Amino acid sequence: MKVVVGRAYRHKTPVLSSQLRYVVFRPYWTVPLSIQRSEMVPKIQKDPAYLAENDLEVVNRNGQAVDAGTLSAHTLEQLRSGQLSIRQKPGPKNSVGLIKFLFPNEYKVYLHGTPATDLFAKCDFSHGCIRVEDPVALALWVLRDKPEWSRDRILALINGTSPVGVNLNKPIPVLIVYGTAVVEENGEVHFFEDIYGYDAELKQVLAKGYPYPG
Repeated sequence: MKVVVGRAYRHKTPVLSSQLRYVVFRPYWTVPLSIQRSEMVPKIQKDPAYLAENDLEVVNRNGQAVDAGTLSAHTLEQLRSGQLSIRQKPGPKNSVGLIKFLFPNEYKVYLHGTPATDLFAKCDFSHGCIRVEDPVALALWVLRDKPEWSRDRILALINGTSPVGVNLNKPIPVLIVYGTAVVEENGEVHFFEDIYGYDAELKQVLAKGYPYPG
């Protein structure tokens, strides 16, 4: 399955270990403060209709939608400071798609679908989270020990009206690793571009010789 990871040199997807515990169908997307501050507030200032046109709403710290009114200077300042947040309503325009897969981690990244399916021609574009090409197939695999979760049920939910969360019976280990060479079981070797430059950094360290930094 193809994925899209964080953009090189700007939003690298972190290397981490965690456990997948929760799946959400038709999720909201709560915009991270860094994106809200640097990308969305300038767009709102330029075009006050930007929120409505992209199914976005302003919410308070309790997650309750608030009337953004005419988007006064005070409201924009609250958005910059994080006193108010922006979230995107569930649906086909949602930036995290129609399914997201959550595993606790300090970086607040997760796996999710995407409406921008053309991006799978690239390998890096996101802000750090991982976009998956076929989230329905992944959901079926994740929920494989719950026979009531059929493809038809999943499709009905993602075409429904409200978010639905599902706890896994047993957490699934998640390892996000970075590698530029993979050996298949049959011995076939695949090489990939070093998009984050980690191999180059490692080469520089190894070239200095022993003892190597811990």
